Amino acid sequence: MRKILLVPVLALALGGCENMSDTGRLTAGGAGLGAATGAIVGSFSGNAGWGALAGAGIGAAGGYLVGRTREAEQQAWQRGYQAGRSSQ
Repeated sequence: MRKILLVPVLALALGGCENMSDTGRLTAGGAGLGAATGAIVGSFSGNAGWGALAGAGIGAAGGYLVGRTREAEQQAWQRGYQAGRSSQ
């Protein structure tokens, strides 16, 4: 029964990312990866829930920072490209 429910749930979850910005996707991915890692680490201390919560927060923050940095780099590249084209 779980396998039958897993496919539609994954399809809906991944389909919801279609119109997200790069920063949004990186934030969500970081949160998911952080939650999984936090749950694993937290399970060693007997508190997987708190580990997952902390990991999700840390992962989301990291993903957000990486996404914003990439967007800033892309904008700087675009400005430089436009300045180079206009000077010719």
